[in-house]
Amino acid sequence: MVLIQDHNSGDIIYSKNPRKIGPIASITKLMMAMVVIDSCADRQELLAINGSDSRNKSCIEVGSRLSRSELLCLALMASENLAASVLAKHYPGGKTAFVQAMNTKALSLGMKNTRFVDSTGLKPANVSSPKELLLMLNAAADYPLIRKMTTTSSVIQHFNDSNVRVFKNTNVLVNNPDWHIELSKTGYIPKAGKCLVMRALINKRMTNIVLLNSAKGLMRFVDAITIKQLLEPDFCNYRLLVN
Repeated sequence: MVLIQDHNSGDIIYSKNPRKIGPIASITKLMMAMVVIDSCADRQELLAINGSDSRNKSCIEVGSRLSRSELLCLALMASENLAASVLAKHYPGGKTAFVQAMNTKALSLGMKNTRFVDSTGLKPANVSSPKELLLMLNAAADYPLIRKMTTTSSVIQHFNDSNVRVFKNTNVLVNNPDWHIELSKTGYIPKAGKCLVMRALINKRMTNIVLLNSAKGLMRFVDAITIKQLLEPDFCNYRLLVN
């Protein structure tokens, strides 16, 4: 499933199954981040990572205390599921209220066929379509903090026991000097395949890209590079290919 849009004009450059509903994996975390930011909770508040949270495989140390801002960055940049889970847990009303807020936000954006059941994207019941993810991408791009965190290449994270770990961006294109990426989020679970949503400057035009259910490996990034190569030679006269 593919959707490519010229952000400046709103024109759809190319689409394939843009209304098809399917699992979106960690693309979910863009909505998670908007709900966290909208809550106006103290970003410097330290949140405990305890044993009950450790069901999510993670490089974050159980027993540590990280700020809400640090957890948000790790969730967006490194797609840390544990970070997203803890952020939802510490929302007023807990995870149930958090998921409800995600769905309410989705409806407010016009995402009528999108559903969220958790904050991480691990559950395949988190579903949307390329068309509706475009709405979420545009909304998330209005948050400077989300733009900054999703395009950070790596962070050095310190934990309570003085251990230090490096977390890297899950989008390998962020470090590529040929790319000028404004916002990015990857996702993967088996039922969703490899997913990527991104806003990037291509041939002096902001371009929105939604790729869902790509083949395994690096194919989603290969697809993005191919899209960029196709658009660069003569973007202004590029024929609209709408299925």
